[in-house]
Amino acid sequence: MDYILIFFIGMAAMTLGTLAGGGGLITVPAMLLMGIPIHSVLGAGKISTTVSSFSTFITVLLKKQVTFKESFWIIPISLFGGFTGGFIATRLTENTMYIIAVILLIVAFLTSFLSKVDFSGEESLRPTKVAIPGLLGIGMYDGMFGPGQGTLLLYLFGHLRIAYIRAIGFGRLATFSSGFGAAISYIAMGKIIWPIAFVLMAGSLSGAQIGVRLAERLNPDHVKILLRIITIALIIQLIVNSFL
Repeated sequence: MDYILIFFIGMAAMTLGTLAGGGGLITVPAMLLMGIPIHSVLGAGKISTTVSSFSTFITVLLKKQVTFKESFWIIPISLFGGFTGGFIATRLTENTMYIIAVILLIVAFLTSFLSKVDFSGEESLRPTKVAIPGLLGIGMYDGMFGPGQGTLLLYLFGHLRIAYIRAIGFGRLATFSSGFGAAISYIAMGKIIWPIAFVLMAGSLSGAQIGVRLAERLNPDHVKILLRIITIALIIQLIVNSFL
């Protein structure tokens, strides 16, 4: 029964994570309530997110919404960001990381009203002076801590006027790249409970495909509303966690 529940937790979390980020809003509290140790929860989540994110990118790639030529440069930037963030995390306290996360999400939330976040745009993704530091910074954040990383990526691509379904593809490739190093770290530390990780991964792979299909039907204006709702929920969760 627990494994069935974990499968559906993974499915629900990755469906939400694909659409607007914030899948951890579901995964972390639900699995902690089941009595699973925190490092095992985070490790299983990182592995399942990394694998399912790559599957989402491949799905969008096969639909010819993105090309590998256009997106390959994301990999080294986000990978380097993830490794660097993991290194920095060892030198920061947990409270400091919570403060950084809340500040970043509040800035992203306010920016969504002040800037022209547009998911109906037709721009190509290029390694510009905004895209490179944006991807590097978010990759570092993912390696360092991570809550809301997918949401921040969508804000970045919306600012760059990338169409929504393409933004999902690029964002999932960036998530795969920055999360890869962190997943390896959890495996090396022996924190993975493999049966749980595999079941969560299976649910996440299913959720990723559901998310892509739902994304194709979403109105770009509704995406901005969904992003803001998820951002507020993430901020509240992080503030509550910092006081527990």
